[in-house]
Amino acid sequence: MPDSAAEVTAAGIARLAGVGRAAVSNWRRRHADFPRPVGGTETSPSFALSDVEEWLRTQGKLAEVPLRERVWQLVAGHPAGAVTALVHAGCALLLVRDRRAAWPALAAVPDERLAEVLPVPLEETLTERLGPERAVRTPSAAELAPSVPLLRGVVELAAATGTAAEAPGAEAPAVPGIHAARDAFEFLLGRHLDANPRQYTLTPPGPAALMAALAGPAATVLDPACGTGALLAAALSAPGDAAAGRPRPRALHGQDADPDLAALTALRLALSGEADVRVLAGDTLRADAFPALTADAVLCHPPFNERNWGHDELAYDPRWEYGFPARTESELAWVQHALARLRPGGTAVLLMPPAAASRRSGRRIRADLLRRGALRAVVALPAGAAPPYGIPLHLWVLRRPAPGERPPAELLLVDTAPDHTTGASAGRDRLDWPAVETAVLDAWRPFDRDGALAETPGESRGVPVVELLDDDVDLTPARHLPPPAAAEGAAQLSGVRERLTETLRRTRELTPPPAVGPTPGGLRWPATTVGELARAGALKLRAGGTGTAAPGAPVGVLTDTDVLAGQAPSGTLPEAPAEGPGEEPVLLAAGDVVVPVLGGGSVTRVVDPATAGAALGRNVHLLRPDPAALDPWFLAGFLRATANNRQASSYASTATRLDVRRLQLPRLPLAEQQRYGERFRALAEFEEALRLAGRLGEQLVQGMYDGLADGTVAP
Repeated sequence: MPDSAAEVTAAGIARLAGVGRAAVSNWRRRHADFPRPVGGTETSPSFALSDVEEWLRTQGKLAEVPLRERVWQLVAGHPAGAVTALVHAGCALLLVRDRRAAWPALAAVPDERLAEVLPVPLEETLTERLGPERAVRTPSAAELAPSVPLLRGVVELAAATGTAAEAPGAEAPAVPGIHAARDAFEFLLGRHLDANPRQYTLTPPGPAALMAALAGPAATVLDPACGTGALLAAALSAPGDAAAGRPRPRALHGQDADPDLAALTALRLALSGEADVRVLAGDTLRADAFPALTADAVLCHPPFNERNWGHDELAYDPRWEYGFPARTESELAWVQHALARLRPGGTAVLLMPPAAASRRSGRRIRADLLRRGALRAVVALPAGAAPPYGIPLHLWVLRRPAPGERPPAELLLVDTAPDHTTGASAGRDRLDWPAVETAVLDAWRPFDRDGALAETPGESRGVPVVELLDDDVDLTPARHLPPPAAAEGAAQLSGVRERLTETLRRTRELTPPPAVGPTPGGLRWPATTVGELARAGALKLRAGGTGTAAPGAPVGVLTDTDVLAGQAPSGTLPEAPAEGPGEEPVLLAAGDVVVPVLGGGSVTRVVDPATAGAALGRNVHLLRPDPAALDPWFLAGFLRATANNRQASSYASTATRLDVRRLQLPRLPLAEQQRYGERFRALAEFEEALRLAGRLGEQLVQGMYDGLADGTVAP
């Protein structure tokens, strides 16, 4: 692949060399021959990629730039921007995918001519695949000229990706396979989305797959607010049901107000399969691109809380079959648009804010949706399922009534919010998504088949529509689901009480005896620091936060929150990318000492056998002592001293950070360390007993309140 004039930032250099950004800053200061900035700003300069590669090789810091990193830097440093680079890369991959025989001849054309000859085959390919009216405009020769190195590189990346997937170690073919082109584009698009998290509102893969499953197999699928195409891609990969005459999608339709997102979605879907893809740019509510479409399924994650959605211009629009939405009810406008684009009997699934189920301004539309049988289910998801991550979003499942069809008598309400997190509080890292998905589908499928569902207290219920048609028409699931029996009844509460009594007894036994100081002024030992011990080989010091797990082999992550709360690992490592091996995580072993570095607290933890094997999370440092030199409990105990933490902490405007290397330890013989270590271990057991007593006490108190309130416990 030829060199290009692409630029790379310090963060990009760090990724290329596999180091942190601080190392790049040190290289710039210490090496006079480090490449000079060629662009950017004084605080965020950029460098010529070719110069950086040459310098890294000369210094022996890089044997060869990984192909995928080089291609990504060509995307990130493209003079017209990363989105334009992705569109050009997608066009080239689509050409290679659909016209494999044409690429070898095009690849032989010199760079200065390639940009001139590409527009014609690109136009033919895009028209054939995406239609004459489409979101992807054919780039001109002048626009393609800066992208030629990228185009050659992305085809090479796809070829290498396909080879690795089919036969590791095989020589890369000149032309990539069908799936390899898709995988290369998904890698680059995913890297771009990860690098710009605040620029896009994404639908995570889990909720997207659940929405596609709720809609069921469909030949024609529409997403009127398609974004980056996650929902349509999920529909494309969902299994069909040929026996029931419900095939996988043959036609995918999408629209988005952002022309860039519409173009990326069109290319993503075209590279993902053989379905007919029609994606257009435009404001769906004001200028519907598919007014005559009757889709089998509509999937949509609409923009929330929009005031400028077209209320003034669209007062007499025929889509408002269930009532004209108020200015504050943009989500109900999207609901009715989805219903208007369905065939009779077709299903729509929308991701909705919870307020849409209860706002008074929308109660008349909600009532009409219920009376006419259009709204079939409301599912409350746990907080952390999808952005905005801080609130528990809802899924609305709708079905367009067929003429003459009798409206169903019940609405399915499902609440997964309270019961499907792996820790004490909700959040993305603590969400047990497979359990959420199973709970929702286990409720929806029998309800969809039979029109009724056996009640599961606190989780799901088929609610008679007449019960919901009151003054508020509040469809929030938690307000209509009977709570489960308090702590599973009085017998369970008795068990909690017995455990609490035993724990309190244990706590009394573990209470430390009165302290007796050896001298009025305390002892003064010769001291050393963690940094000095690490240099001497008495311990190993590692920082957490990176790494991936092998596909199908989940690895838990011990987060800083877990260390502070004294709980089991709650995070999960992401899977390694399909195109190559991932980064090695830092795995914990029994006897390691872990220390959170943010927040200013004095907390340490000695890893036990139950936690061993988990990965070390962000903002946590690991100290692995040499057993012949250091006792782990002695180490953890002295590192936790308040004065020690105070002298080793630095302060910023918003946080306190601990410099683990500056933490001090007394120099003591191993036998004396072990004597102190036993006392520190006893204190840790006492602390854990106090935590358990607190949790059991809270469980007992809340259970008694709930039992007395719902009648399962007598006064």
